[in-house]
Amino acid sequence: MLIGELSRRTGVSRRSLRYYEQHGLLRSRRSANGWREYDDAAERRARAVAEMLAAGLTLEGVKELEPCLDMHDLDACDDPGFALETYRARLAVVEERLRALRHHRDELARRVDELASH
Repeated sequence: MLIGELSRRTGVSRRSLRYYEQHGLLRSRRSANGWREYDDAAERRARAVAEMLAAGLTLEGVKELEPCLDMHDLDACDDPGFALETYRARLAVVEERLRALRHHRDELARRVDELASH
C-alpha cells in the first residue's frame, strides 16, 4: 500500500509515518517511480508506534521496544521485564514533571493571591 493508504488506515499522518521510517521503526520498499510501498504488517507497526508515543514514551523508548512492535499484543513482548522497566522509567520522568508543574502552579497561585490582596 502507498503512504496515503497507510495514513488513512491508521490515522497517522504521512509526515509521522515518514518520521517513523526515518528512525527505523517502519520499513517500506520503493517502487520504480520512487514511491513508498508498505506491506500489511506496516499498519500494525504504525499503530503500535503511535499508541506508544501517545502513552508517553519517547521515540528512544519506542526504539528500545522495537522488537515488540510486530507482536499482536505489545504486552506479551519476548522480554516483558525489559518492556516493564522501559515503561517504569518513563513513568518516573512523567511523575517528576508533574511534581514540578504542581510546584509551579502552587507558587503562581500564591503570587496571584498575594497580588490580588493588595
